[in-house]
Amino acid sequence: MGLFDNFSNPFSSAPQQPAQSGNRSVDVVFGTLPESVEQFRSLPQAAMTTPFDTAALTVLAFCLYPQNKEASLAMVDFLKGPKPLTPYEKQFIQDRFSGADYIPRSYFKGATPQNDYQPSQPYTVTVSENPYSYQNENYAKLFIRSGGADSPREVLMRKAKDGKWYLWEQFILVGIRQPESSNPWA
Repeated sequence: MGLFDNFSNPFSSAPQQPAQSGNRSVDVVFGTLPESVEQFRSLPQAAMTTPFDTAALTVLAFCLYPQNKEASLAMVDFLKGPKPLTPYEKQFIQDRFSGADYIPRSYFKGATPQNDYQPSQPYTVTVSENPYSYQNENYAKLFIRSGGADSPREVLMRKAKDGKWYLWEQFILVGIRQPESSNPWA
């Protein structure tokens, strides 16, 4: 059989596979924001059965940082599972929050620079995948859009032997537009 033999017969007998775009978004909804590690662990999403839940929980964990640094870092450690935060990662997180405590709030629906990143309720984080999200086995690269950025931010999860999706890397604590109330040019 030659390379171009199928061109003469457009209806090949080979089975056709359905196209999977891999472009899906999931809204992860939280009624309230947890104020303690215990409340955080008791959320249904804390079962981490999907990478979408873990990505959304990452936003939630960082939202507590300005009020309770230790509890926030304990939440992130919980999300990281068998690979806890290193001292370098803790310092990096502290540096990202210097004068920009609004960054994690910007990932909730309704939070924009115009309203000083005040999210609408219920608190909703939209997590998206693309056709390349699952290129590596047991890893999921998902994306979360910030109301203060032009492109979505990446969150990488890794599936462990226990079937849970743990936080592997996050790129959500990066610069975004300032809230209008603190922007002298707005």
